[in-house]
Amino acid sequence: MNKTARSAALTRTRIIQAAMQVFAEAGLHGATTREIARVAGVNEVTLFRHFASKEQLLGAVIENALALQTEALAHPEEWTNDLMRDLRHFAQLYNSMLEATEDLIRTFIGEAKRHPDAARRVIQEAAKPVKEKLIAYLETGQARGTVRADVNLAVAVDMFTGMLLAGMLRRNAPSTLLSYSQQDYLESCVDIFVRGISTAFI
Repeated sequence: MNKTARSAALTRTRIIQAAMQVFAEAGLHGATTREIARVAGVNEVTLFRHFASKEQLLGAVIENALALQTEALAHPEEWTNDLMRDLRHFAQLYNSMLEATEDLIRTFIGEAKRHPDAARRVIQEAAKPVKEKLIAYLETGQARGTVRADVNLAVAVDMFTGMLLAGMLRRNAPSTLLSYSQQDYLESCVDIFVRGISTAFI
């Protein structure tokens, strides 16, 4: 990567990080490209060179937050094809992303009703790579005979990631006292999910 390309990549990263902060603090409606540019230390012209709209920038923020999971699923040869082990690993990574972006997630949930169409588009596009790769992993399991052939994998993946999201939101809510640990919850999610889709438990 030459110096110009490296500089552009660093600027893009700074803008995304600034946008994550501003979206979390001001909400989707309150966040302005002017404020995001100010926090990033660039002018608005530079911001718009990298992102054509605030919606596109929001998509990049969510995509960036999911990058860890996308990378984890990008190398299928590293997966063991042991459903319990692989999905425990995925759950840990996914939970780390949720914890790191909790403020943004809570803001997005609160604001999504006011901008349902935009929110739906952004979420679907940003989450698509992770969802597709996890579905592909489970399809391999179906081909091997370890995942039930009658399972709707798109629904199953939404349920699994939804359980992990709900756990993070409940666990970190103010004044919430739970009788179990984060690890207990993650392991239970994986155990219940795997028992539901695996041919080993039929």
